[in-house]
Amino acid sequence: MVEVSRDGRRVYLTNALFTPWDAQFYPDGIRGWMAKIDVDPNGGMALDPRFLAETGDRLRPHQVKLAGGDASSDSFCFAA
Repeated sequence: MVEVSRDGRRVYLTNALFTPWDAQFYPDGIRGWMAKIDVDPNGGMALDPRFLAETGDRLRPHQVKLAGGDASSDSFCFAA
């Protein structure tokens, strides 16, 4: 999954989609992870070397939910 922060300065990536799809595409399972890309407002992107969250064999990160509704998918929960 891919989530962009509301300010457009961070992109969060995970290697899992949705549990039913994961089971179909990865029948032997996967080790989940989430990474962050920092976006420079003047152009360019860079992988954040300090941010890598890895999960166990049975846990898969899907959607990114940050405090205060920072992710783009949380927009419906908070009035601007």
